Amino acid sequence: MDSLDLLLARGARGVVRLPGSKSISNRVLLLAALAEGDTQVREMLASDDTARMLEALAALGVSVTQSGDNDYRVRGIGGQSPFHFPVTEADLFLGNAGTAFRPLTAVLAMAQGHYQLSGVARMHQRPIGDLVDALRQLGAEIHYLGSDGFPPLEIKPAPIHAGRVTLRGNISSQFLTGLLLALPLSEVTSSEGITVEVTGELISRPYVDLTIALMARFGVQVEHDGWQRFTLRGGQRYRSPGEIFVEGDASSASYFLAAGAIGGGPVRVEGVGRSSLQGDIRFAEALQKMGAGITFGDNWIEACAPTSGRLRSIDIDCNHIPDAAMTLAVAALFADGVTILRNIASWRVKETDRLEAMARELRKLGAKVEEGADFLRIEPISLHQARYAEIDTYDDHRMAMCFSLASFGTPLRINDPSCVGKTFPDYFEKFSTIVKD
Repeated sequence: MDSLDLLLARGARGVVRLPGSKSISNRVLLLAALAEGDTQVREMLASDDTARMLEALAALGVSVTQSGDNDYRVRGIGGQSPFHFPVTEADLFLGNAGTAFRPLTAVLAMAQGHYQLSGVARMHQRPIGDLVDALRQLGAEIHYLGSDGFPPLEIKPAPIHAGRVTLRGNISSQFLTGLLLALPLSEVTSSEGITVEVTGELISRPYVDLTIALMARFGVQVEHDGWQRFTLRGGQRYRSPGEIFVEGDASSASYFLAAGAIGGGPVRVEGVGRSSLQGDIRFAEALQKMGAGITFGDNWIEACAPTSGRLRSIDIDCNHIPDAAMTLAVAALFADGVTILRNIASWRVKETDRLEAMARELRKLGAKVEEGADFLRIEPISLHQARYAEIDTYDDHRMAMCFSLASFGTPLRINDPSCVGKTFPDYFEKFSTIVKD
């Protein structure tokens, strides 16, 4: 489908069962592959990104069998020394899946094989130099096949040695995630332990917390001193927990919760709740600051509009919710006053330059937008002045899903709606079930 026309939405009410978390699904698949023993992964996300991880694991010789609609059994390859995959030479195409590309780069650097990793054109524009530099500090042999600092990559066998690793934290938390996931595979780490020192501010900290929590489920503990020093003690290795359930995706929850806050509600999302491991759960707190009514359950969250009927503007640091903050940018169209989203420089190295793209598309709807190096300032217009627009999505799933919310102010067209397949293939079908025309 080239485009999708959305009618003016008059309200929102209903219940949505969320798909599995992309961040958890790809981390768990990789951890299960690296562990000793079989792991039953339940309620995994079915999407383009998880498909790329499954294809990569299959190409590396890992046995993964589907045991239900969203359930998979992974036969781990852990327990061998030195660590290696059954297939020691492979070319892997990873699309635009950062949650597959960055961790696999680190893991394959430890695997003593010969591998090439590539993706779509946009992936080759997304930086990876800081992760490569960190791995080279340990002796990894990694070569750039295009521009320095960017994929595609070639990885060759190389002896890994001990040492303290330094890594910049202000570009992408996926670099630290990849490094932490890979270090237990090294013979050096398993015997001596190793420390990673982060220089500068670590962005997207909740995603690192998620990584550490999932590593613990597979038997490896990471100790950290604040957000600057991470230590893995020697003698640890991954062991299967037997069975693991994937939470619903908290980033995807943001669109439906915002719909409830804008369109009246109540709208309830199921599959994620007050005890979620995911940092984007705090998007609900941002909606509360905007005046929305938010209720938490153990496995659900519900949102409804403010009693005043209109959201309040906010000035908020979004370092802890980088993906869900995009939803706030569109919700700002319905707020009373100027909203400022800060500390979002990481948007520039995502599936597209999200800062530039978001500013351009919000302006199409009539908003006044100031785009800075790491912030957006959004001044909305009154709803009766909102104008019809054709929203470009830049092959970015979150652009398409975020701007569906603008239909509560005006009819609009979403170009290339199928890009939501990256994380939420049936998003627009589920969105239509809660929208009242």
